[in-house]
Formats: sequence, structure tokens, C-alpha cells
Amino acid sequence: MWGGAPHTPLSYRHPVPPHTGAVSPIMVNYDTRRRRARNVAMRAALPFRPDDRCVVFGCGSLTRKAASKGLDGRLCRRHADYHSRHGSPYKGSYGAGIINRYRDAVLAWLEANSTDVWVVDAIGRVQGLYARSGPFVEAYRLRGLSPRERATKLWARLRRCEIDPKVVVASALAVELVISNDYQAVRTTEYRKVQVAKVVHRLASGSHRKWNTEGGLVELHKYPQSRGQVLRFVGADLVLATELLVDARLSTVNAAIATAAVKSLSRRVARRRSCEKELA
Repeated sequence: MWGGAPHTPLSYRHPVPPHTGAVSPIMVNYDTRRRRARNVAMRAALPFRPDDRCVVFGCGSLTRKAASKGLDGRLCRRHADYHSRHGSPYKGSYGAGIINRYRDAVLAWLEANSTDVWVVDAIGRVQGLYARSGPFVEAYRLRGLSPRERATKLWARLRRCEIDPKVVVASALAVELVISNDYQAVRTTEYRKVQVAKVVHRLASGSHRKWNTEGGLVELHKYPQSRGQVLRFVGADLVLATELLVDARLSTVNAAIATAAVKSLSRRVARRRSCEKELA
């Protein structure tokens, strides 16, 4: 077994043959832990007042650092969790109702413009995410993986569930349209990434198993948590895959959807007026 001299500390031993140019994962993990320890020490040394309050307007709770429950000097525990789930401590996620309406409209536009160079590019990039995601991993086997690895396995789950890449692209465009049309939107990059990731996460989020046993049917339903750094990594992947399409065609898609909505409203008004005339 490769490991160097017996007196060599475990953190410095090589799990790969020496002089091969390979990087020891143990050494990488040790360097990462040391860097994180320095970062924690620096944050803990920052000055603070024991009565510091959460920066969210109207909250008034102690920050996590002032309450001795963490190192966050800006937010309380409740708003820190809110920020982890939604990407902003001030604004929540958009509901499925509004996202689905925009996504259906965007899907219709993508079908009508399937040969557009930017549409083809975005769909090809999402297919690349599917292809590079590696083997499929069940949701109940994700424990112990890093956030980056969990984000990669989300693309493997979407591939396993045969989610059309066009639906993924439409979800990203739908979020961009909702944010652009919201006059009270949070327009930070982090919020956009988290919202895109949450919509995609709902397309194939869980693993489900059933067994017939002597005691009856046993079911297992496991859903990965939609929060934390996993959402940031997934959102970053999808934003990068669709950024050229968004830059080139977002205004065009928005105008097309608005025109279609006006025509639909005009048809509904015309039908209502015709019904009123018949009743009269």
C-alpha cells in the first residue's frame, strides 16, 4: 500500500503512487480544511456588539453572532434560513402558478423557433450538462456528497427521468421573464440563480421505492432539500448554459408573450360580449 514512511502523518500520505503527477485527495481535503479554519478564525475575530440586530427591516432579532449561534453578523437565524432557501432574506420564491404560465408560453415560443441559433445553443448546453453528470444516484444516497457533487447529480436525475432539455431551458427563461416583469423584484445574481434552480429542482426531485414484504407494502419516498449551496451551483450551471439565449432573445420572447396575452384577452372579451348579446 502506498503511504510513505510509517512516521508520515496520515494527512500527508499519498493514496496514489508517488511520482505520477496525481494530486492526493487527502492533501486537497487537508488544505481545504486549513483554509476554512483560517476563514472561520478571521470571521470570529471581527468586532461586533452584543446587541446587534438583524438588518431585515422590522425584524429586531439578534444576529446569529450576537446570539452566539453562528458567525453571521447581518442576519438572525430565521432570516439566514430564509436566505438559504430562497436566495434573498427579503423576498420569497415565486409560486408554481405564475412560473407555469410563463413556462408554457416560453415552450410555445421555443417550439415555434426551434431552429434559432441561440435556442439550439442553449438546448445543446443543457444536453451537455446531462452528459457530464455521471452515473445516476438515488436521492437517499446523496448524504456525504459535497454541494458541487449533489448539484451534478441533479442533472443525472433529470436525465434519468427523461426531462426534455427544452423544458429546462423554458424554466430558466420563465424565471428571467418573471423577474424582469416584477416591479418589486430582487435583481441580484444569487436570487436569480436560486430561483432558476428551485424551478428545475421540482422537475425531478425525489426517489421512490416500494417493496412487498410479509407485513405488507413498504414505501420509501426521499426528497433532497431544496436549499443551501446546492441551489447556487445548479443555478450557476443553468444560467451559464442559457446566458446567450437570454441576452439575445429575452426581449423578443417577452414581446411575443405579451402579444399572445393581448390576443387571448381580446378573444375572451369577444366571446363574453357575444354571450351577453345572445342572452339579451
